[in-house]
Amino acid sequence: MKKLILGIAIVSSAFVFGQKQDAKDVNAQLQASNKAAMDAYQAKNYTVAAPKFLEVYNLMKANGQDDKIYMYYAGLSYALANNIDESIKIYTDLINSGYTGVQTQYTAKAIKTGEVTTLDKNTWDLLKKSSSKDYTDFKTEQTKSVEPDLYETLSTLLLNAKKNDEALAIIEKGLAKYPNNAKLKEYQGSALYATGNTDKFMANLKEQLAKNPNDGTNWYNLGVLQSKNPATANDAIASFQKAIQLASNDPKLSNNANQNLVYTLIGDDAKAVESINALRKSNPDEATKLIEERRDRFNKALPYAEKWYQTNSENIDAVSTLREIYSITKNQAKANEMKAKQAELEAKQPK
Repeated sequence: MKKLILGIAIVSSAFVFGQKQDAKDVNAQLQASNKAAMDAYQAKNYTVAAPKFLEVYNLMKANGQDDKIYMYYAGLSYALANNIDESIKIYTDLINSGYTGVQTQYTAKAIKTGEVTTLDKNTWDLLKKSSSKDYTDFKTEQTKSVEPDLYETLSTLLLNAKKNDEALAIIEKGLAKYPNNAKLKEYQGSALYATGNTDKFMANLKEQLAKNPNDGTNWYNLGVLQSKNPATANDAIASFQKAIQLASNDPKLSNNANQNLVYTLIGDDAKAVESINALRKSNPDEATKLIEERRDRFNKALPYAEKWYQTNSENIDAVSTLREIYSITKNQAKANEMKAKQAELEAKQPK
């Protein structure tokens, strides 16, 4: 599962609701809550920051300003605090509300200082219409939409919470709006696999690999799926080999690909031995042919088994598999070495 990585530069805002006494009281409360939220966020105390951002949002909404950016900050803080359920609720509400986070920024350059100042819309309009001698270079700019981030983050949260069907629904909703979003495509594959929809998962992997053929993880995942079907075993072998080529800087991926490649190359060995034994008396020539084919499979698996062992010398499965391969390929000295290593590892196992 993809690790949740979140971060945003949160900017404090000023609040003005008028000059009545009750409005002043609300302003004071808002300023205090906003400061508490900002201070907690900057101190990485997300557990405190999240409800404080919600408090700011609710106070503003009660006074006629439905500024969902504070709900967004709350959802982000809950996610960073690992409060997945609360974060899921907020991100779901934001998506369902159509929130994009797009805002218009109004700026002008102070003639005396040359500094660019951000203004509220009313002040910007007044200054621009009055042909102010204090400001020039009046500009508006729209901020970037955070909607793709909302879909990506909510998808990750749902996948991490094992809510795979819900995740898949959100991912597909997001892809309907952002069909070229690489992260959502990746998450779609994870969700399809988690929900047992392997055919669609395989199609998803092939689509991603067509766009990025240098993704070792996707080659490995494709190999895993292909290896489950004897008819596509050769395709699986090619996929695992490709993953190994691309995993030079990823020891874990390389190890897993080598291990699975060994098993795929060997195939169903119990079934092979059964066939050989059934033919020993009735058709010895055919049995000999199957024995040679079996040895050939083990020879092909040998270099990958050795690589697996090199990176996992304390793994009993790696040792026992390599021992069997050495034995089948008539390298008795190495088989004995692995036998001793296996006995050593088994002695360390808890009784």
